[in-house]
Amino acid sequence: MLLWLHLAAGFLSYAGLGTAVTVSISATASHPIPTTLWGQMFEVSYHQPRASSGDGGLYAELLQNRAFQQVTPGTTAALNAWQAVNGANISIIKETTPVSAALPNALHVTIPTGKTGQVGFANTGFSGIKVTAGQTYTASFFYRFPTRSSFRGSAVIGLQTASGQVLGSTTAALSGAQTTWKQITVKFQPNTTPSTTTNIFTVTLDGAAASGQSLNFAMLSLFPPTFKNRANGMRVDIATALAEMGPSFFRLPGGNNLEGQTVGPLVDRPGRVGDWSYVNTDGLGLLDYLNWCEDLNMQPIMAIWAGFALGGTSVAEAQLGPYIQQAADQINFVIGDPAKSAPAALRASLGRTQPFALTYVEVGNEDFFASSTYTYRWHDFVTALQAQFPSLHFIATTNTFNPILSPNPTEYDVHVYQTPTWFAQNSFFYDGFQRNGTKYFEGEYAAISTNANDIFGSPADGRLTFPTMQSAAGEAAFMTGLERNSDIVFAASYAPLLGHVTNNQWTPNLLAFDAGSVYRSTSYYVQKLFSLNRGDEFLPSTLPTQTGTLFWSVVRKKSTNQIIIKVSNTATTSAPLTFVLPFTNVGGSGTLQILTGTATASNTPTSPNLIVPVNSTIATGKTFNFTAPAVSVSVLTFTAQ
Repeated sequence: MLLWLHLAAGFLSYAGLGTAVTVSISATASHPIPTTLWGQMFEVSYHQPRASSGDGGLYAELLQNRAFQQVTPGTTAALNAWQAVNGANISIIKETTPVSAALPNALHVTIPTGKTGQVGFANTGFSGIKVTAGQTYTASFFYRFPTRSSFRGSAVIGLQTASGQVLGSTTAALSGAQTTWKQITVKFQPNTTPSTTTNIFTVTLDGAAASGQSLNFAMLSLFPPTFKNRANGMRVDIATALAEMGPSFFRLPGGNNLEGQTVGPLVDRPGRVGDWSYVNTDGLGLLDYLNWCEDLNMQPIMAIWAGFALGGTSVAEAQLGPYIQQAADQINFVIGDPAKSAPAALRASLGRTQPFALTYVEVGNEDFFASSTYTYRWHDFVTALQAQFPSLHFIATTNTFNPILSPNPTEYDVHVYQTPTWFAQNSFFYDGFQRNGTKYFEGEYAAISTNANDIFGSPADGRLTFPTMQSAAGEAAFMTGLERNSDIVFAASYAPLLGHVTNNQWTPNLLAFDAGSVYRSTSYYVQKLFSLNRGDEFLPSTLPTQTGTLFWSVVRKKSTNQIIIKVSNTATTSAPLTFVLPFTNVGGSGTLQILTGTATASNTPTSPNLIVPVNSTIATGKTFNFTAPAVSVSVLTFTAQ
């Protein structure tokens, strides 16, 4: 996730001067629009330990630090998110008999003598836990007694408020004779919906009955209902918001987060410290991503690690072999024949015999940071993988045609983070690209700052905390250019997709969230408007002024004879337009969707619906007028043939 920088040109305006801009539209399409044009880029990382876009975000798991992965036993930090209940003694230990080779640590719990009432431990979740009455929660954990004892009793497993009010619970029998690991799985329904998300998950024993007992716990988990009831699935409200956008692809696993063990049982995943300095559980795995793509009818654009570490080191060419094989295994897991490939056989053993759909594989991420070594890494990876998978397209991640790569890439991934003004003034970015067979993936883009001299600075330097109406309108102007150039731009995705409201390393994000809610940004609505109002073919029209503030694109949806016009006005004054159509029959009215507001306004947790699309009816005809409001994105839809 970074950067393609250009200096912003002078900002000129003809909008709001009172003279309507005449837009003449052709009846003859210039090119079909790719079905993959608008989609989503998922970056698992870039967020602080307590809440990320994957763990604590899209991934529905509610417990943080659930398996004590990549922590140092005996330290306070190892107990992150865990706390004692009613005086229990708890610590993270290195197990003498771990639950798996991947998970060497366990939670050691001792019930002190003389205790009464429920005694045990709790998890505070990812900055809280949302609890909803009547929903079914699934909890599980492994336990064992280090030393055989005569204890027999029940653990109470449930959810409470921070003040101790029980919201819902159930019980599970535990035995002191259990000195090997045993998994417990229970379901329960809270009977109360609390007013806040400052709730905790608890596992407790009767203090008197368990006095003096010690036992160990590993791989604890708590799931609410998930999107489409997928096991190990997605958080419903976030998944629903993403589904509402109608995305056609999903770039995974995202950005610089390409490593990790993400297939097989959860208990066999060690987790890892990611590129952004916090532990990834790798709970959200490759199979989950692929199921997610099918659930939303998206194509996966899958990245493979290409031998470059973000710290600046590259694998020497002579040592690439194991990593190329790893990439081949990853691809075979997705599309391989179970009778011929062990990774494909693993996929089949997990319940998926048939291959998934896969067309595009991205080789690395932002390898313009290591262009000098990408030449041999690209060559060796792609040469080997093309021989095994000739139907796949491999996407290069260096700057376009710099350096020159062999074999010649058929697709490039281009990233740009800039100001709203830059995006508006670069709506013609791709118009000058050669039509030489190369296609482009605008894999990451966003207006992130109002300060062209320090776009990666702090909010005090102009960095946006949340997308604004100004930034969304600038992005929309750029997107009209992507649509106009969709003969060579086959896919585009805003980035980053998700970010916790406060616990994050990167702003702005398309969707913000916390433990209880999802907040749709102005940029989210722009992406949704473009995605849900895509056409089959692009219709040429009078071109916007490159240095102006008013931009448009026109598409046709052949199956319904609909003409769809998207308009971005980045000026702080309204802009009149006159549309001239060549069709014999044009509907007398159409629908109008407008997103508009004050330039600096944002949707935030305190005002989540400040700026939302408003629908109305508009008069249309062979010639008709429309005034684009100040700082707005509009979609006009009507029939014509």
